Amino acid sequence: MADLAKTPFVRELASSDKKIRDKATDSLALFLRSKTDLSLLELLKLWKGLFFCFYHSDRPLTQQALARNLSYSLVPSLPRSTVHRFLRAFWITIGREFHSIDRLRLDKYLLLIRSYVGVAFQIFLKDKSPLTQANGDASTKKRKREESAKDKKRSKSKSKNGKMNAQEADDEQTQTDAQTQSSSDDNSDAWTGLKTYLDIISEGPLNPLNFDPNQPALDEKNGIIPMPHGPDGLRYHILDLWIDELEKVLEFDDEGKPVGEVPIDLLLAPVERLKKEGLHKPVRTRAAETLGDERLVKWGLREGVLVGKDKEDEESSEEEWGGFGDD
Repeated sequence: MADLAKTPFVRELASSDKKIRDKATDSLALFLRSKTDLSLLELLKLWKGLFFCFYHSDRPLTQQALARNLSYSLVPSLPRSTVHRFLRAFWITIGREFHSIDRLRLDKYLLLIRSYVGVAFQIFLKDKSPLTQANGDASTKKRKREESAKDKKRSKSKSKNGKMNAQEADDEQTQTDAQTQSSSDDNSDAWTGLKTYLDIISEGPLNPLNFDPNQPALDEKNGIIPMPHGPDGLRYHILDLWIDELEKVLEFDDEGKPVGEVPIDLLLAPVERLKKEGLHKPVRTRAAETLGDERLVKWGLREGVLVGKDKEDEESSEEEWGGFGDD
């Protein structure tokens, strides 16, 4: 990690000069795409630079472009072995630094958080899993073009010679078997990437506890890096945008129903846990409002639920009680 810390682009991420920051973020993106063995500690140090890179970005359009570059452009292009660690590093960084963000810069960090919730839904829900599409649509299209070219070459060779030689036949069978096995694995583990990501969210910003005394202490030398749970303000923001970002990645038919399988129980599990185990009533209420979002009912993913039902029952009970009598 010493060599990485001395890399110019890491220091330049926190520059107050936009041109230098833009150049550094481009260099960082290329670096991350070429590395498959970065540790969580290394990614945390990179995210510290990215956090301050975003801190120095000003003007709404600049902030929006940077938020998108660091999320929708970068994350889907990462090697599949890096994606979950990179996202964990992001949520650890946000959990550590959220309390220190001043009110003048809060909105742009809320935008970055929204972008990361959205891009995670995109790669784990829409694209199924980084196991199947870790390097984005561009690499997938490139692979398909290469496979198409190979198929055409085999076809020409077969038509010219009347038959394929043994090596060509073995290669074709091996490729077919690999594709079949890959398809089978993808179907059986369709939501593995999503579940792992939601575990990270449940461990961090959507954890019912603000502080866990049983959490192990920080020990970077031995690779023990606990996940901060963050303040309630972070929970509120994520709960508010959870269904919004989910809606963006779903595809709907003419009747307004989602196309394909939607693992709604899995997606709402962290919110359900907050509703049941949240220490503070406002958190439990906000979680109940998210679960009672009318869009979930409209999409046929949940049965009708009255938002704030417990609160309504409580108010109704108070109205029925007539108070102390005159006697």
